[in-house]
Amino acid sequence: VKKKSQHKLNSFSNQILFIHWFDIYSYYELIICIFLQLLFYSFFSFVSPFTLKGAGGWSPLVSNKYQWLQIDLGERTEITAVATQGGYGSSDWVTSYLLMFSDSGRNWKQYHQEEIIWAFSGNTNADSVVHNKLQHSIKARFLRFVPLDWNPNGRIGMRIEVYGCTYRSEVADFDGKSCLLYRFNQKSMTALKDVISLKFKTMQSDGILLHRGGQNGDHITLELVKGKLSLFINLGNGYGVLFFFSSQGDHWHSVLIEHFNNQVNFTVDKHSHHFHAKGELNYLDLDYELSFGGIPVPGKSGTLPRKNFHGCFENLYYNGVNIIDLAKRRKPQIYIMGNMSFSCSEAQMVPVTFLSSSSYLALPGTSGQDEVSISFQFRTWNKEGLLLSTKLHQTSGGLLLYLSDGKEIEDPKEGVGLNNGQWHSVSLSAKRSRMSLMVDNDVTSSAHAAVPTHIYSGDTYYFGGCPNNGNSSECKSPFAGFQGCMRLITIGSKAVDLISVQKNSLGNFSNLQIDLCGIIDRCLPNYCEHGGECTQAWNSFYCNCTNTDYMGATCHYSIYEQSCEAYKHTGNTSGFYYIDSDGSGPLGPFLVYCNMTDTTWTVIQHNNTDLTRVKNANRENPHTVFFKYTATLEQLQATINYAEHCEQELAYHCKKSRLLNKRDGIPLSWWVGRTNETQTYWGGSLPVVQKCACGLEGSCIDSQHYCNCDADRNEWANDTGFLSYKEHLPVTEIVVTDTDRPNSEAAYKLGPLLCRGDRTFWNSASFNTEASYLHFPTFHGELSADVSFFFKTTASSGMFLENLGIKDFIRIELHSPSEVTFSFDVGNGPFEVTMQSPTPLNDNQWHYVKAERNIKEALLQVDQLPQRTLTAPSDGHIRLQLNSQLFVGGTASRQKGFLGCIRSLQLNGIALDLEERAKITPGVEPGCPGHCSSYGNLCYNGGKCREKYNGFSCDCAFSAYTGPFCKKEISAYFGAGTSVVYNFQEYYTLAKNSSSHASSFYADMTLIREVISFTFRTTRTPSLLLYVSSFYQEYLSVILAKNGSLQIRYKLDSHQDPDVFSINFKSMADGLLHHVKINREEEMLYVEVMQLSEKVGCHQMEQDPKQNEINKFNKRSTPNINCILIPQGNKANSQGFIGCLSSVQFNHFAPLKAALHHTSSAPVIVKGRFTESNCGTSTGADSTSSETTHSFADHSGPIDEGEPLANAIRSDSAIIGGVIAVVIFILLCITAIAVRIYKKKSVYKKNEAKGSENEDSAETALKCELSMQNTVNENQKEYFF
Repeated sequence: VKKKSQHKLNSFSNQILFIHWFDIYSYYELIICIFLQLLFYSFFSFVSPFTLKGAGGWSPLVSNKYQWLQIDLGERTEITAVATQGGYGSSDWVTSYLLMFSDSGRNWKQYHQEEIIWAFSGNTNADSVVHNKLQHSIKARFLRFVPLDWNPNGRIGMRIEVYGCTYRSEVADFDGKSCLLYRFNQKSMTALKDVISLKFKTMQSDGILLHRGGQNGDHITLELVKGKLSLFINLGNGYGVLFFFSSQGDHWHSVLIEHFNNQVNFTVDKHSHHFHAKGELNYLDLDYELSFGGIPVPGKSGTLPRKNFHGCFENLYYNGVNIIDLAKRRKPQIYIMGNMSFSCSEAQMVPVTFLSSSSYLALPGTSGQDEVSISFQFRTWNKEGLLLSTKLHQTSGGLLLYLSDGKEIEDPKEGVGLNNGQWHSVSLSAKRSRMSLMVDNDVTSSAHAAVPTHIYSGDTYYFGGCPNNGNSSECKSPFAGFQGCMRLITIGSKAVDLISVQKNSLGNFSNLQIDLCGIIDRCLPNYCEHGGECTQAWNSFYCNCTNTDYMGATCHYSIYEQSCEAYKHTGNTSGFYYIDSDGSGPLGPFLVYCNMTDTTWTVIQHNNTDLTRVKNANRENPHTVFFKYTATLEQLQATINYAEHCEQELAYHCKKSRLLNKRDGIPLSWWVGRTNETQTYWGGSLPVVQKCACGLEGSCIDSQHYCNCDADRNEWANDTGFLSYKEHLPVTEIVVTDTDRPNSEAAYKLGPLLCRGDRTFWNSASFNTEASYLHFPTFHGELSADVSFFFKTTASSGMFLENLGIKDFIRIELHSPSEVTFSFDVGNGPFEVTMQSPTPLNDNQWHYVKAERNIKEALLQVDQLPQRTLTAPSDGHIRLQLNSQLFVGGTASRQKGFLGCIRSLQLNGIALDLEERAKITPGVEPGCPGHCSSYGNLCYNGGKCREKYNGFSCDCAFSAYTGPFCKKEISAYFGAGTSVVYNFQEYYTLAKNSSSHASSFYADMTLIREVISFTFRTTRTPSLLLYVSSFYQEYLSVILAKNGSLQIRYKLDSHQDPDVFSINFKSMADGLLHHVKINREEEMLYVEVMQLSEKVGCHQMEQDPKQNEINKFNKRSTPNINCILIPQGNKANSQGFIGCLSSVQFNHFAPLKAALHHTSSAPVIVKGRFTESNCGTSTGADSTSSETTHSFADHSGPIDEGEPLANAIRSDSAIIGGVIAVVIFILLCITAIAVRIYKKKSVYKKNEAKGSENEDSAETALKCELSMQNTVNENQKEYFF
């Protein structure tokens, strides 16, 4: 039961072909519409000669890319599938083709799928049938099949079938001066929920589509503004605008607007955006009428009058009401102003598309006329391109019209903003020596100029470019060809018939699409994430990520770390940082304070940290306070979920103010957390129990109550403690009711939210066999996918992760010991990005891998090596469609498994819990030891790395520094007469306590080396900086001489005069920081002086090898080192050190640290005024070594001080530049010194007998050091540099 009809088909061979096809009767309509999605080819059998399974077929005489097969379905029909077959009994078939559709048979549109022009797979032989189900149905009357490729050993040949349903719709045509008003039954209504759906196509780029206003300024307006579809919503004084680009060009677009309270869903052509409208209210207070096509009363919306809509509406619904149907039936709720019809007029315009810079259209003109008149319309996204070129008659010159930087130029005037993808009109006229140019019919955009010669028209006009045949006399241009669309071309006031051009009966062309504008709006939808601004050219789009806090080709990857823990382990110290808890996810970054002690704390402040007193509150009039944090609840939830532990201190003080009414069990005060549930337990207690900490401990002041405040005494009490149940944190609201009785009062204080650690940063798994792997749910990263993790291994290769689809896949593997490969396929064939490391990656140390794939590019980064990037094709498949499980550490085939550890695996900002999955997986163990091999270099200044299950810590016991990485300097200010003496214990004491730091100095040991370092700042001379003495009148002193030079005095033999080494390039008593490092090993002395972290230099002095016993602190019995003196003023002449000393270290002893931090246990004597100071290091060059840490009592951090650390890496050079302009280099070069000892020491007993004499001598030497600056000892060896 089929109806056969014949339709005329045109091909460029000027043949007329007839094809047979069938119309779908209404009998099939219901069945097809319901079952077509699964069995779209089961309801038909075809015997017609030019359809499937019939004889014959379509095969044009010429097989080229300009052939097409057109079908007229008689009326608009919903097309859901197509099928093709080759020519009957031939070698003619099409292997791929495009599908185009139209309502009028003009101005065609190409079928898109996955946001690209979709090329359908065709046949591989003449007999098999290939069915293609459309992902999105087409509503059209006309179809075109355009062959792209065909059998190379045959010709184009097709038999086709089309499947679908009858399409019914209600349409209305607005002429740009009319509008439709729909009035509700009631006079007014509060619009809590509205749903508006419609389809439209427009004839102009501006116009009101719908508007609904209110008496108080509330309104909702949908409007086209310069081709951009804009939704305006006003709630009270809030004004929200949301934009979508609209591809103008006589094609239908669908719109769906849903708003509930202040939440709005805006969908255009199946691309949705969700947002919250701004304003004081959460609902729209609107009038009882809704207008379509314009605003009946100009200016009613509070804005200037706007243009009415010129185009068609289809299926216009408001809350389920068919507005067009009411208008057709002339219902009283509908008021029509102006001329409106219920059929959609079709514009018979024929556009032409210039596909590449080599495209051109050559049209004939009348040569020799003294008047040139040309007009046309164009649209493009490109900033540059040749629009028109023609050689003038009887002259060697010509005329060029081109775009430059998005502006139209014809010397000397230019247009503005013409590369916005919208249609623009151009009118060029020249007569004799006068020329004029007008853009968009705007006289203000017109230009006039006089030329030095008379203009006579040529015989050919080239639009869009010039032929590549080398005929420079006809068309020549220094500009690139035009890419875009043109229409309505007129030459000499005569319209050009582009259909005749298509039939090769007028002019000629190359690489054009006629009767089609193939320009693509690559910014709809906007693939720039996180608010990135999209711009585009013909082949690609670009994302401006400025002010988004994200980076990459699509603004996908956050510029901030995900936690304070991550900042800490890149070497950063305490301070303000932005963190992005979900990485590349939808949550944005927010400001926190990172308190980097041995445990990393994240401190999140709120708006009310002061102690608040409450009076006169009861249940009818409660005191309620809301807390607003520096992060949203979603951001807080992500941070809390990832933390190992969170807590918040809630202090509640009371006087005759109860928390719980024991008689009825109803709470009198409570708090609310982020789950919006009322909580009645208090600090230090547990959920549900309705107790305070004292109630759990049994220590309440009244044993009959579970809270101190419930004792209801007329004196102050408190229930204070930490809330630590993560699911309820943070506190968002506190309610107090029981303070309205006489003498009743309460006070509360809520501390910041404190979160410790990062569960994801150290989350790891160990893969022990090549056949072992972990599996997780399918990875969904259709448009953007990023994967990051750490790994360490000793294996030469292995699979990190793999996820497969039917054809698509994504895979990251260690391909060789120094090569990581990231490969994927999204339907365009496999792509691979490889990163080659200059050093092996299988060194059993942690290495970082980051891979990202988006629709513009793929990139791979390993450690800190430069990224490798691969650009994606501009018009290929873009969606990564996976369906298998995600395999980590192996593959489904159990081949190429990974041996080693993987840590902190994150996919699109979501961390996978490797440890939990490893607990139930054979061959895989949770956790991975050995962090110090990779992170030990973060322990500075002699700190030792100690392993932990989750990470590592730095042991600073033998360092002069402190802090989580032993980078925080320990400094002190010394006033007049101040000294610190560190005494080494006697031998018999050491023997009893082998754990002492000094116990390494045993009898008969000789101290043949020492390493000394310290930093000082002073303006006082002369000054003694450091003095180290032994029991044998041996000593080392560091002195700032009277002239400001630095002197190092070694007396290594009690019977010899000291050796003096002087650095006298400049005065060091200049108030600047100077770092001194002294390193002696036997006869080698190495001295280094640095100023403001700039290394001055170093040198060594050598001793005669025959005198290798020289320069030793000789220890034959008891330790020779008696004490370390950090400067002591000479009371006789008051020449002590006044200034600041920092980070003093003698071998593994830190006397200054012991004096400041271990006074009770260390053998330290402090005299005089001695205070801890930072020596001004915070303004020094190396600010990264200065840390600011806080105890529990100071977790809040300096909330009003300091600036956020926007970047993890700080610039030392920038800080240096702000502190000092000139850096002074001082190089101490000690070349050679030979000191002979002619007299040996006596045995120990003899020295012991002279003990008191030696002690006196040592004290005398100490007191005389400063006075010796002004005397000359002819036996003293002095070396000046």
